[in-house]
Amino acid sequence: MKRIAHTNIRKKRADRTGYWFVLPYVLFFLMFVAYPLGFSFILIFHRWNIVTPMEWIGLKNFARLVVDPLFFKAITNTFTFLLIHIPLQIVVALGFALALNSNIRFRSFFRAIYFLPVVVSGVVVTILWQQLYAYDAGFLNRLLTAVGLSKVPWIISPEMAMPSIAIMATWKNVGIYIVLFLVGLQNIPRELYESASLDGATTTRKFFHITLPMLNPTIVVVLVLSTIGGFSLFIEPYVLTGGGPMQSTLSAMLYIYNQAFYFNHMGYAAALGFVFAFVILIVVLLQRKSVETEPTL
Repeated sequence: MKRIAHTNIRKKRADRTGYWFVLPYVLFFLMFVAYPLGFSFILIFHRWNIVTPMEWIGLKNFARLVVDPLFFKAITNTFTFLLIHIPLQIVVALGFALALNSNIRFRSFFRAIYFLPVVVSGVVVTILWQQLYAYDAGFLNRLLTAVGLSKVPWIISPEMAMPSIAIMATWKNVGIYIVLFLVGLQNIPRELYESASLDGATTTRKFFHITLPMLNPTIVVVLVLSTIGGFSLFIEPYVLTGGGPMQSTLSAMLYIYNQAFYFNHMGYAAALGFVFAFVILIVVLLQRKSVETEPTL
């Protein structure tokens, strides 16, 4: 009996030890996820400028949002960025992954170097590209004039500013997606390529009939992650252009930030954030439904 009682005591202590291990995550979740979400939900029904007490205004923040042309401009800019950035991201990442998966020279060196921009601070990367994009003294325009071409207004033209930011964002984040595509390529059975070679399939046919279909789950992951990352566009326009010229690079995240911390419209910013999160959810669900299909050979 004593042995059984002792065993039960040890088991109870072991169970308590598990709770202690879980406790840090629970506290982190309550402090940095649950509480901010709950407080933001309360904010959407109030007017608050941080200094004065909250004022209940019901659904007026949403009524203001519906007739706010600048918010819809920011949403449009964000979708413009996504339409440029996502295809460019996928094509560049897949191209590099295919090259790195082949027997090229210095493959190990390139596998290490391509991930470097990912670990560099976004602010540092943006300042670097700001120098590259400078109209008069920027490296890119000096290179163009050196070969007899005219200068390009990379970030001072409303038409060129957002594509320029998309190129910079692709360079910054492409390393993550190269890793994902490399994993997907290395999981494709070699026997499929060998069988296709015996049947006389060309490299192009192998790519479109084996590689792409087998990479479909990876493409879906890359598409969803790059979409969510694109919707969070903030550092690049904030540092590079400040949302200009002529609001052409004002992203939704930058607009929400300005409303919250520049104009101190906390309640309105919370309402904008919830609506924008709903837009992201709808877009991601539609993407998965339209792209996620079974690979066919």
